[in-house]
Amino acid sequence: MNISRRTFIKNGSIAITGAAFLPASILDKPEKTDTILGIQLWTVRDEMEKDPAGILKKLAKMGYRYVEHAGYQDRKFYGYTASEFKKLLNDLGLKMDSGHSFFGINAWDKTKKDFTDEWKYTVEDAAAVGMKYLISPGVEEVLCKNMDDFKWYMDFINKNGALCKKGGVTFGYHNEDYEFNHKLDDTVIYDLILQMTDKSLVCQQIDICNMYEFGGRAMDYLKRYPGRFLLMHVKDEVKRSTPSKDGQIFENTILGKGIIGVKPLADFARKTGTKYFIIEQESYQDKTPLECAYEDLKVMQKWGY
Repeated sequence: MNISRRTFIKNGSIAITGAAFLPASILDKPEKTDTILGIQLWTVRDEMEKDPAGILKKLAKMGYRYVEHAGYQDRKFYGYTASEFKKLLNDLGLKMDSGHSFFGINAWDKTKKDFTDEWKYTVEDAAAVGMKYLISPGVEEVLCKNMDDFKWYMDFINKNGALCKKGGVTFGYHNEDYEFNHKLDDTVIYDLILQMTDKSLVCQQIDICNMYEFGGRAMDYLKRYPGRFLLMHVKDEVKRSTPSKDGQIFENTILGKGIIGVKPLADFARKTGTKYFIIEQESYQDKTPLECAYEDLKVMQKWGY
């Protein structure tokens, strides 16, 4: 793909391995209670831009009951106000507990020493549309160059967590790939994020594929930080026929067709506290995005989700 979801949205001490310390009862069998299966609408981003109501109707007809947005701009969700979009979802029998809006340095007004009105509106609209989790994809890279700036950034994120909580939503963080290719004080940035964000104020959405290119392995993190990942982006990876323009050699594919080992990851996550399993596919090989959305849904349903 030419533009990442994070770019699109932005422009519009390491813990010991935890599995050994988990109760055997947790590891023995998965609990499906309250598990939610849905789709990240970035999967059908071009279609949503042209006909959001029509695409949501098609997704609902496929069997989806939950969606996660990546289309909030100028106080509108895919061109709809919060109240309008909430009604559209309700009419189609769809829920949207979570959505993506990038949180970075532009959310802070240096003059007022406060969050910008624009970011406060983002929190307000998230609550108004019915969201429970307002999630930021990726880091503000300019604040990841030295530890002093990074510590300020993590404190900023925690303060935002408090702001969101007061506004009726929970702030969340979603990993991209930069966090695994960069370190501070000889520690991978993603580990620092997990260590320095307040888990009572900031929830985590783990993307099991974004980390893969630069050596991150989702199972390692699920074991190292048990119970931290309330949400998961369920994706699979296959080697590209030719590297992308930025040199990446992997791309998404239909669940179960790639190299990630998605089912064991999802099953382990479900055992250790993950509630939301959100399908996302950003590359499609010889299929359409809607065809992929349908096939991915059927795979997850076959796996018991």
